[in-house]
Amino acid sequence: MVVLAWGLAYLTRFNFSLPSSALESWLHTLPVVVLAQGAVLWLFGLYRGVWRFASVADFWNILRASILGILSISLILFIFNRMEGVPRSVALFYPIYLVILLGTPRLTYRVWKEHGFLLAPVSANGLQRVLIIGAGRAGEMLCRDLRREREYHIVGFLDDSPKLRGGKLHGIPVLGAISDLPQMVSDHEVDVAIIAIPSASNAQMRRIVEVCEQAGVPFRTVPRFQDLVSGKASISDLREVALEDLLGRDPVHLDWTAIHKGLSGKSVLVTGGGGSIGSELCRQIARVGPSALIVFENNEFNLYKIEQELRQKFPNLPLHACLSDIRDLPAVITAFKTFSPQVVFHAAAYKHVPILEERTREAVRNNVLGSKVVMDMADRFGCEAFVMISTDKAVNPANVMGATKRVAEIYCQAMNLRSKTRYITVRFGNVLGSNGSVVQLFQKQIKAGGPVTVTHPEITRYFMTIPEASRLIMQAAVMGEGGEIFVLDMGEPVRITYLAEQMIRLSGKTPGEDIKIVYTGLRPGEKLYEELFYAREDHISTQHEKILLARSCPVDWEHLVAQLQGMEEAVAVYDENKLLEFLDNLVPELAVQQGRKKNVVKLELASA
Repeated sequence: MVVLAWGLAYLTRFNFSLPSSALESWLHTLPVVVLAQGAVLWLFGLYRGVWRFASVADFWNILRASILGILSISLILFIFNRMEGVPRSVALFYPIYLVILLGTPRLTYRVWKEHGFLLAPVSANGLQRVLIIGAGRAGEMLCRDLRREREYHIVGFLDDSPKLRGGKLHGIPVLGAISDLPQMVSDHEVDVAIIAIPSASNAQMRRIVEVCEQAGVPFRTVPRFQDLVSGKASISDLREVALEDLLGRDPVHLDWTAIHKGLSGKSVLVTGGGGSIGSELCRQIARVGPSALIVFENNEFNLYKIEQELRQKFPNLPLHACLSDIRDLPAVITAFKTFSPQVVFHAAAYKHVPILEERTREAVRNNVLGSKVVMDMADRFGCEAFVMISTDKAVNPANVMGATKRVAEIYCQAMNLRSKTRYITVRFGNVLGSNGSVVQLFQKQIKAGGPVTVTHPEITRYFMTIPEASRLIMQAAVMGEGGEIFVLDMGEPVRITYLAEQMIRLSGKTPGEDIKIVYTGLRPGEKLYEELFYAREDHISTQHEKILLARSCPVDWEHLVAQLQGMEEAVAVYDENKLLEFLDNLVPELAVQQGRKKNVVKLELASA
């Protein structure tokens, strides 16, 4: 193309009637032109460009290379023979021809690869008719990818931006707003709607899904924004709308620099490391490069699964798998003595409310006394930080499980005042997809054809995703100074009935018709709604807008120790009535909620 452009520049200068002197000049200068321009094209990476994805950036490269090329050629020729015999107008025509000759084949090839035609219109026969929701950058990229695959016929876009109404992207019109979807589906015989708004909030996604359901059209969505940025997925990797898209919340932006600085190069122990939260914690911690990761788990199969996964994904990670129980004092001592953890994440706990309501001894033995063992060892062996994972059920608990977690919170705060170790608590709501969660129950019931059982039409819960919960816990470990209870701002609670309805719809069925929803009544210890704070706890903001701080006064240490000692004795003789008395003393809200007391007796508080 360089040779051709140089020749066309000469022909244009002499009106396409080239005299012999001009032909001689062209031949003599051609080696210089080819070498100089070739070097410039190589410098700008034109030889490495992929024609199928030629873009404005490639055109800009061609333009710059052509201009710099003619300047280099002119300079070299001027140095050698002061450009004798080379018409000055050739230097003007040459870059114009070169841009056209280099750009046109690239553009033609891209059009051919994307559309399979040059001038003929696309035939929509046999292709899926697609309506793209979202005419932003993601929608434009998706449009290009889908047209390249030649399996879809895109009938138009929908977008709520008034500026885009009536506009066109790649020749395809923006037909209207998202609320117009039902009408557009009917007018354009749409087969599938694709939601191309990866940055949409969960509230926005819920609204769009509701509109798609009203229109009665199948719908898909593009990968989440964070998956696109991380390279885990491309814009054309369409997927079903997941429950997390509707019930999760906008992701919390954490200080990863501080997390890396706080955990990298340190020995970290995770109790309950084979559970839902514990295993995800292990994955996240492994990524920041600890000096050692100790997984402490009493379930053999769960320990086996997470150990195999971590060894495969992180072959250079110093990993230690401990099959043991937090209630086994000699085993816990051995783990701390052998591996000297600097940071402890305490995720081991019993959490099933109805089961623990009838098994007070096991709840206290594990959630209270087991937690106490690990906290005591963190102090004894001089750990830098201890992070306890709590639950919103610990706030004004109406059940044994919540009360035991609240006692563990109280002891964690009390230990912080008596130890050099930083004791920190992280409190959050339900976790989507965790073991034993309502999501798993609903999935099983839907698979069996129903009915889906909900305890009460008005029952609500807070929800978050497992990765988000794990990252919040890691953030708390590095930002906490000790004694805090960190609480995630979990937005608005979700009605469990809405959760059931959405799960049924996402399975391709209609609630109330294909699968019925049956209300069974509240179970023992179950509340209609959960809370994230006590009324007496101060709500303090932190440097993270979505992370709040609950700061409350600790109970008297001597009183607390006496109550825990009594619990140990009651556990030893299997006296569950006595254990309930101790729980009522430490967490009087439990007695009020369960009708054993009418007035809350305030505990005598120690001064800070």
